[in-house]
Amino acid sequence: MTSDRLLQVTVAGGVARLVLDSPANRNALSRALRGQLREALDAALADDAVRVVVLDHTGRVFCSGMDLSEAAGAGAGDQGVRELPELLEILWTAPKPVVAAVRGPARAGGVGLAAACDVVVAAASATFGMSEVRLGLVPAVISAVVLPRMQPPVAHRLMLTGEVFDAVTAAAGGLVDLVAPDDEVDATVDGQVMALAAGSPWALAETKRLLRAGGLRGSFDDLLELSARAFAGDDGQEGIAAFREKRPARWVPTL
Repeated sequence: MTSDRLLQVTVAGGVARLVLDSPANRNALSRALRGQLREALDAALADDAVRVVVLDHTGRVFCSGMDLSEAAGAGAGDQGVRELPELLEILWTAPKPVVAAVRGPARAGGVGLAAACDVVVAAASATFGMSEVRLGLVPAVISAVVLPRMQPPVAHRLMLTGEVFDAVTAAAGGLVDLVAPDDEVDATVDGQVMALAAGSPWALAETKRLLRAGGLRGSFDDLLELSARAFAGDDGQEGIAAFREKRPARWVPTL
């Protein structure tokens, strides 16, 4: 694998494993990683030999969300984030089941990535956070896949507070399907893959279409426009700068 590859892809036994492999930036969704993930998903979904897709990661962090270093200083029309709603929509509507293996922290867009999958297996030590408001941003795009999954009052509180929450809370709120001891994540994922592969490809596709019939909540165009404005706005740029400089944002009160 060359150094510019940020995604490991293997296909064996009817399973396409897409492994986020950019630990240096906590598997942040950079332009390069978004493009490689889109390419790999398209290939896996077009391959008749692939029955199930598994989304996994190297390193301690599942996905820290959008790469904020690329958002700093960019205008609303230059955020280059259209690939994120496209990725979420592909995962959400894919005719093949997708299993996410979340072994570590998932934040913001990383939560959306997991929520768009059909089955989410989380390690007991994994944590989650929709921290956008703390960066002066809005969890607009990920809301399209998070809100259909989570219990509304739980999503309401966690999106507004931006608090970090554990895997048990994520499961109780509907974001996570199965919580496994850290050393049993592989076995749990494999068990789900075997169960899914036992279904007919046609029946799985039709069942998934039935389950997703309610559609995404909100127009991705409208949500993307809101997200881009938030990234480019004064609060968004201040939040990104504060995050990168490891200091409180200017709106955080001194108590």
